[in-house]
Amino acid sequence: MVEMLTDASPSFVVDVAIIGAGIAGSSLAKALASRGRRVLLIDRRSFPRHKVCGEFLSPESARMLSELGVEPAIRALGPADIRAAVIQAYGGASLRVPLPAAAWGISRYALDEALHREALLAGVELATGTSVTTMRRDADGFLLDMTQGGNARTVRARVVVGAWGVNGRIPGWTGERPVKRLAASPFMGVKAHYVGIQAADEVELYFFEGGYLGLSPAGDGVVNAAALLDRSAIREAPADVHGWFGIARARCPALDRRLAGAVPLAGTQAAVAPVRLYAKPVPWDGIPLIGDACATIPPLCGDGMAMALRAAQLCAASTERYLQGELSLSTWEEEYVSSIFREFSGPLRWGNLLQRASGRPLLARLAMTAARSMPALGRQLFLATRLAPTSQS
Repeated sequence: MVEMLTDASPSFVVDVAIIGAGIAGSSLAKALASRGRRVLLIDRRSFPRHKVCGEFLSPESARMLSELGVEPAIRALGPADIRAAVIQAYGGASLRVPLPAAAWGISRYALDEALHREALLAGVELATGTSVTTMRRDADGFLLDMTQGGNARTVRARVVVGAWGVNGRIPGWTGERPVKRLAASPFMGVKAHYVGIQAADEVELYFFEGGYLGLSPAGDGVVNAAALLDRSAIREAPADVHGWFGIARARCPALDRRLAGAVPLAGTQAAVAPVRLYAKPVPWDGIPLIGDACATIPPLCGDGMAMALRAAQLCAASTERYLQGELSLSTWEEEYVSSIFREFSGPLRWGNLLQRASGRPLLARLAMTAARSMPALGRQLFLATRLAPTSQS
């Protein structure tokens, strides 16, 4: 899906420009357009496309998609029901943890496209394959210079929201934080879809030296394989995604047996690096940030998409109040930042703890033994990484 702007003028005005059309950006765009706002949703890449993602929609995600009014469209995609997580760590006995409610497994390729369709139906103007070359403040908000297919446009927006992902940014935009060199990260993410695997209603996690890999049903007989790998613990340097999966299989016999006979689907492979773990959320940098631009969710939270949706909910509510004149800019920033830290701090703290523990074989085995002997402990650890139930903002 490549959308062109419906406004043919070289310069036009919107209430809100959202940079980044992933889950967070698309859901925010839909929420604000449903409130009657003129919204422009921009992404430098084209859609649909495959992304590195666990493709796991938690029960919390399903609830927020319902509140957004898009649940019927997502159900129509035929997501797989997931009712438990099965964990196998460093060759030990496996642990099965039932989920408190059914989750969904669904391809990001299909999910992103569905959210874009719903946003368009709500009146959002979608500009994919579009780069924001410069962004600057003016008296009425922001001016964004964009290029799309060789055509230049300038957009005036009262509000800009950053949803550009973990490694994205606008050239020349420094926000309000001092620019500093980020520490190198050895982590990378890879993913591919497979068929030929008998998938149950479970997400499976396999831990091994140098990382872990998750298998999750994605509907229509497809299984999503997504891995987080520590390149500093892997001497080899494969040239492609299948090479990285080959290392994972060599280091985890249980995973190798599970993938025996699996057939990769061409065109579904994706990789991303670096993946920065353990960073504190940055909800505001001159503009509000949502999704991975705001916070990198530890993969073991298994709730990254729910947190992206929740950040969009919180941002939609406070943005609307700002646009209505109910909040000053400083109060808007304070309110939004406070809400992000209030709701994300607990899950991120526990998610980071589990993420660190998972990379230490002895500690991981001890935790698995404790969880097997005390099933309530496993359930409590799972719930500790989830967002608290809340009504729509």
